[in-house]
Amino acid sequence: MAWADLFAGLAFYLVLEGLFPFVAPQRWRRSLAALASLEENRLRLFGLAAVIAGLVLLFSVRG
Repeated sequence: MAWADLFAGLAFYLVLEGLFPFVAPQRWRRSLAALASLEENRLRLFGLAAVIAGLVLLFSVRG
């Protein structure tokens, strides 16, 4: 993997991460408040599911 690929992935992540508060700031704020009220175990499960989904997608795209 080249450094350019890593920075392209980081740039894409930042675009997606900034898109939601830019487009719908009130909804984004409510979503963050809902996440903050989740139990720690549920939040960890959500994080684990995101990591697994990201890895599966990465390996399927990169082969």
